[in-house]
Amino acid sequence: MSGEQPTAGRLYGVGLGPGDPSLMTVRAVEVIAEADVIAYHSARHGRSIARSIAAKHIRADHVEERLVYPVTTETTDHPGGYKGAIEEFYEEAAARLAAHLDAGRTVAVLAEGDPLFYGSYMHMHKRLADRYDTEVIPGVTSVSAAAARLGTPLAEGEEVLTILPGTLPEEELTARLASTDAAVVMKLGRTFTKVRSALEESGRLGEARYVERATMAGERVAELADVEAGSVPYFSVAVLPSQVDAERPEARERGEVVVVGTGPAGPLWLTPETRGALASADDLVGYTTYLDRVPVRAGQVRHGSDNRVESERAEFALDLARRGRRVAVVSGGDPGVFAMATAVLEVASQKEYADVPVRVLPGVTAANAAAARVGAPLGHDYATLSLSDRLKPWEVIAERLRAAASADLVLALYNPGSRSRTWQVGKARELLLEHRAPDTPVVVARDVGGSGERVRIVRLADLDPSEVDMRTILLVGSSRTRAVRRGDGEIVWTPRRYPEA
Repeated sequence: MSGEQPTAGRLYGVGLGPGDPSLMTVRAVEVIAEADVIAYHSARHGRSIARSIAAKHIRADHVEERLVYPVTTETTDHPGGYKGAIEEFYEEAAARLAAHLDAGRTVAVLAEGDPLFYGSYMHMHKRLADRYDTEVIPGVTSVSAAAARLGTPLAEGEEVLTILPGTLPEEELTARLASTDAAVVMKLGRTFTKVRSALEESGRLGEARYVERATMAGERVAELADVEAGSVPYFSVAVLPSQVDAERPEARERGEVVVVGTGPAGPLWLTPETRGALASADDLVGYTTYLDRVPVRAGQVRHGSDNRVESERAEFALDLARRGRRVAVVSGGDPGVFAMATAVLEVASQKEYADVPVRVLPGVTAANAAAARVGAPLGHDYATLSLSDRLKPWEVIAERLRAAASADLVLALYNPGSRSRTWQVGKARELLLEHRAPDTPVVVARDVGGSGERVRIVRLADLDPSEVDMRTILLVGSSRTRAVRRGDGEIVWTPRRYPEA
């Protein structure tokens, strides 16, 4: 009947695989054969890798829509700059495809690799899929092709595989490369020098492989460290493959000890630098409770011990390093705050260990973690003390408590009590009440970040010693600290400005 509108056509995002036409899926070939319009992106020189992959399936009666980028890496005089020029291009390209779809034509947009993996098709998909019947045909990615050409697993078991664009800032690349098990860095080309530097800085350059134009003409596979920057095209990737079967050297000429802090609880509190140090270590040494927070990795040796043998543990780690081993001494919280860094450095200061490199990597402290749970009680000057009298006499502790309290400092009190130390908290409360008002806010934080986390805010006068153990930290406010009730609960904060200022 005249005047009827045609039924809208169907949109396809067609993944073509990494380059070899024989790696196209059966479904991709079927869709190309059924389509009325074949669309593909290209640079201004007119050549399209996507079209070249699918060339033998494109017929003379196909309508071809070449979507030519106005810019690639060069500058532009567009008022919106590069981003503005590209956004305008995507809008115009989507409008061209929409015209075909409105006319009832089936449109197949060709995409190298997989359509929704770092590809151009996704920009059409986001603009059109909500208006038209759409199907995405997945394709073999360059990541899978690179692994196949290397002939090595990308990731195995519980390993984490990280996919990174080489366009990230170098520091971000370094952090992510240091903290993952396996990785692939895409989009090399002009970013290669930066990516290589990030691999070197993260200590992973020796593991890195290079794959160029996987499955395509001119394919190249090499050790990344041996590749010249000027020879690297855009269609290349850097690969850090699975470490499960990687050989760890039995001995190096020179080992090292890295003292790391795991934060107050599990993996959420680890820094990228610490993750990297733990992943690259040959041996892990530490209190068994802290070692249990670290994922098990093939080839690593774990040396767990009791919490009361710090000096012996430090000496053991340094002896391993003298034999060429890369050792991570695992500590809770920050290793330099009432933890293992001091013990390691004390032993390392002995003459026989003078040539063993020792590094200390920071971690989130229990005080910082507890403070964050309630707001900002440590927002101004504060003092950190341990109430344990196992390594120093109570008289010293009491003197320091009085001095800090009389200076009106917020206090972070570590190791407040244990099964064998039950009276220190009560005595500390008495001393503090000589200088602080009874309603001074006290944060009682137990097992922050752990399964038994419990954080409460109490008045100093109401602090109950029986509710405090070794897994608890106390944050005692100053005269300026405020506890305020809000809609979502109570917060504690210490102003940074004093009235006299």
